[in-house]
Amino acid sequence: MTIPDKIKTITCIGAGYVGGPTMAVIAQKCPHIKVNVVDINPARIAAWNDTNLDNLPIYEPGLKEVVAEARGRNLFFSTEIEDGIKEAEMIFISVNTPTKNYGLGKGMAADLKYVELCARQIARVAQKDKIVVEKSTLPVRTAESIKTILEAESNGQQFRVLSNPEFLAEGTAVKDLHTPDRILIGGDEDEQGQIAIKALVDIYANWVKPENIITTKLWSSELSKLTANAFLAQRISSINAISALCEKTGADVDEIARAIGADSRIGSKFLKSSVGFGGSCFQKDILNLVYLCRHFNLPEVADYWEQVVKMNDYQKHRFAKQIIDTLFNTVSGKKIAFLGWAFKKDTNDTRESAAIYVANELMNDKAEIHVYDRKVTKERILEDLKIVAGSKAEFKAMKKQIHFHTEPYSAMNEAHAIAILTEWDEFKSYDWSEIFEKMLKPAFVFDGRNILDAIKMDALGFKYKGIGK
Repeated sequence: MTIPDKIKTITCIGAGYVGGPTMAVIAQKCPHIKVNVVDINPARIAAWNDTNLDNLPIYEPGLKEVVAEARGRNLFFSTEIEDGIKEAEMIFISVNTPTKNYGLGKGMAADLKYVELCARQIARVAQKDKIVVEKSTLPVRTAESIKTILEAESNGQQFRVLSNPEFLAEGTAVKDLHTPDRILIGGDEDEQGQIAIKALVDIYANWVKPENIITTKLWSSELSKLTANAFLAQRISSINAISALCEKTGADVDEIARAIGADSRIGSKFLKSSVGFGGSCFQKDILNLVYLCRHFNLPEVADYWEQVVKMNDYQKHRFAKQIIDTLFNTVSGKKIAFLGWAFKKDTNDTRESAAIYVANELMNDKAEIHVYDRKVTKERILEDLKIVAGSKAEFKAMKKQIHFHTEPYSAMNEAHAIAILTEWDEFKSYDWSEIFEKMLKPAFVFDGRNILDAIKMDALGFKYKGIGK
């Protein structure tokens, strides 16, 4: 096998939330390496190439500055996947791995069809030996499947497979890429495997401290990603479980989080109670972990991790139910203003956002939902609702019940209640006195992110309800 001592060209298959920003930063930090980002979606590639950097397909603070620096110099976006495969010495697979919605493992297992298609295309097109890097979040031992496909489909070329999972938090992805807690690289323990690992280590070493680059076995690297997300989600579900108890006993969940977070053994991160976690990774990765545990006949372990997801679903349901109960047991025909639709601030990603499920439950009770989000489009919101709608007729009814606003005050004008679903900083600076005057009374605010000052809101006349208060 012939692996170059120094990688000159990288190709990443997949220009989504992981592939786009990751490759942009690699290109920025490694101007001596050509970085191709390829994708089958021409609209997505066109957006990455748009001269107006505000039109990038992904909103992340700092991303447009990185793209502006590297694009056209050594960063290129294209739909020419085969050309990218042929040219590169190292190929990153960064395609979607959604939860299966069919067949064996439906609702839990990762759907690896896009990863398999990538492996087959790489093997078919490659004209020289390659290093193939798993960047998508994958179940443990997926690398073995990729190796099998590459070897079976190749024309005599040899491949080395590495696992290099991403640990990005949306909203801080560029910061996470510039100053990562750790870079994890898993590979084979034989000589050629170690050469492949070193080739990837050398790329990250252009800006990452050596002590922050961890190398492991392939299987350890793959499982570390699932485990990290499961642990983080577990912390959120744990504090959310306590928030329910706080509301019954008069305790304050934020005070409890501050008290236990001061314990060095626990730490303060991921102890912010809310309406529930969302995003592309947490639920998907936990369900994948649950499926793996069941597959390997570990039912007690599977049940343990599945409870994290159940608690998150409960928190979203509890929030929606509180709105209905407080508004005199019905929201039929009532205007409910949603501040935020993205699953967290500083991103336009809505995957598994709590807003989707709260809106669905309220619309089932015939509420009129008025949405304002500074980065999420009307089209994206409708796509989200189509996923949870039980039928075409139900989705048609939803479209009549949901309304979209490009500025916040019209969304809240004459509303029966306001629900804060995303912690956008701008919500704190609104003229809440003016908002109160224009709402129907009693004026309810349900703060699903605990970002407003309860005392001030009460003083203005609002009936304010936070999480765990």
